[in-house]
Amino acid sequence: MTPTDIADDSAELLPIATGARTRAALRTLIRPDRGRAILGLGVLVGATAVGLLVQPLLGRIVDIVADGRPADALTLPVVLLLVVAVVQGVTTTLGLTQVARLGETVLARLREQFIERALQLPADRLERAGAGDLTARVTGDVARVAEAVRSALPEMARSVLAIVLTLGAMALLDVRFLLAALLAVPVQALTARWYVTRAVTVYADQRVANGAQQQQLLETIGGAVTVRGHRLEEQHTEKSAARSRRAVELTMRSVHLVLGFYARLHIAEYIGLAAVLVTGFFLVRDGSVSIGTATAAALYFHSLFGPVNAALVLLDDAQSAAAGLARLVGVTDLQASTGLKASTGLQESTDLKASAVRLPHQRTTSDAAVTVDAVSHAYGPGRTVLHEVSLTLRAGEHVALVGTSGAGKSTLARLVAGVQQPTGGTVSVAEGKTAPSVVLVTQEVHVFTGTLAEDLRLARPEATDADLRTALATVHALEWAEALPEGLATVVGEGGHRLDPARAQQLALARLVLADPPVAVLDEATAEAGSAGARTLERSAEAALAGRTALVVAHRLTQAVAADRIVVLEAGRVVESGTHDELRTADGPYATLWHAWSGSRAAPHL
Repeated sequence: MTPTDIADDSAELLPIATGARTRAALRTLIRPDRGRAILGLGVLVGATAVGLLVQPLLGRIVDIVADGRPADALTLPVVLLLVVAVVQGVTTTLGLTQVARLGETVLARLREQFIERALQLPADRLERAGAGDLTARVTGDVARVAEAVRSALPEMARSVLAIVLTLGAMALLDVRFLLAALLAVPVQALTARWYVTRAVTVYADQRVANGAQQQQLLETIGGAVTVRGHRLEEQHTEKSAARSRRAVELTMRSVHLVLGFYARLHIAEYIGLAAVLVTGFFLVRDGSVSIGTATAAALYFHSLFGPVNAALVLLDDAQSAAAGLARLVGVTDLQASTGLKASTGLQESTDLKASAVRLPHQRTTSDAAVTVDAVSHAYGPGRTVLHEVSLTLRAGEHVALVGTSGAGKSTLARLVAGVQQPTGGTVSVAEGKTAPSVVLVTQEVHVFTGTLAEDLRLARPEATDADLRTALATVHALEWAEALPEGLATVVGEGGHRLDPARAQQLALARLVLADPPVAVLDEATAEAGSAGARTLERSAEAALAGRTALVVAHRLTQAVAADRIVVLEAGRVVESGTHDELRTADGPYATLWHAWSGSRAAPHL
């Protein structure tokens, strides 16, 4: 895959929903608020109808002046104009308020559903797509849909109503005025078709290009140390520049598209207004209509400039928002296709430090907490990482997973935790009395922005301060937590008090204690501490796992020594299983790993 090949990039990106699927999703979002939609539309119809009285009243004033009538004859039409202005202002405000509330409600519902579904996506699918694609959808696409809902939706509703009712009013004056005005329609229709057929592709490609650009920037910035270490600065700069050029190229195409769009609209306006004025001239000359009526017809058509242009211009926002909405719905559909639906009872957190997952439970043997039955997993064609792995964890047993890098340890841990679903076989977890049933803690350190107490309560929102202190004390973190500037009320995370990796990991282990699951999975959860803090974190992890069934991906073999049983993986298969002493004397793969790791050192006394 080359840096500039956006088509190849999109093959790994999250899917985009079809137009039909997007429209169906939109109808579903609006359905709970149909009453508000009808009310808002009805009030706007009334406001627009009242506003259409302005042109006939102005025409009446023209006739009064043309006929040389007394000045007091102008009183009634002028007063009526004031009344129309007040009524139209009030009703328009009420109608737009209802439409705006509808839009904000639908937008909030869309955001909630997107976040809910995105959190349930399999981790391997997100990894293949890259952080940039999901980030672009969460930020750029949601922002475009929000902008359309807040500005385009109310204006579009009002513009369409104004166009329809104004054309009807012109027909009431004289149908020939309507026929003259309709001469502009073919040009406007061709303009709209010309724009829409091009805009759909341009905006969709632009969203993909922006996602690819963000992904490249995230990879370059996030891996800056590695990039510099391998002297890859020039290569990554060229990749970033290539994707940026692609994004700029598509942006300029959209700008030229909009300029051509406006030019064609001006031609349509000229044709229509000229036709109405010429028609009015002949009708007045023949005595078919008065000067005031011809004036009202011309004013009606002139008043269409704003609504028609607004409606057509809003196609730009509509197309951009539709492209963004299709990308959001695409994530929803991908989630649905995985089978991880809310109806299964599965709950998953994005916190990779303590992701709480409730698996679709299956019955296990009486003393088994977790049963892995002939599980296989592949990240794509030809990328199978686990081959029919079977494993049983007895209640309260601590099992350590050991193996070389790439053996499939982390994948098996994620499958047991429910973060990913196996492509073959089953993972069954015994029904527990608490929720969630399984909690996963990984080596990736993340501290959420907020107070330390709020960060801890992610695992148990109803926890008291005493509960929080107990959890921190359990993992040997209470001393430093209370020493923070404001104790549990200290703001941590982005822009707050910085926690080093060891303390951040203790925070994750404290959340594990608060969640209190019967089964815990640790995926190299003490790896980020470094040698200085390794023993402290291992003590914290041991305390957090006390009384639970545990599957531990061992970063250090001291963790394997302390486990009740050790399972050795090689190339995605279980090759050994037993205690430390049994495997160390068996002269197998574990013995080789142990001798290579320990060297001349004696086994630690634990």
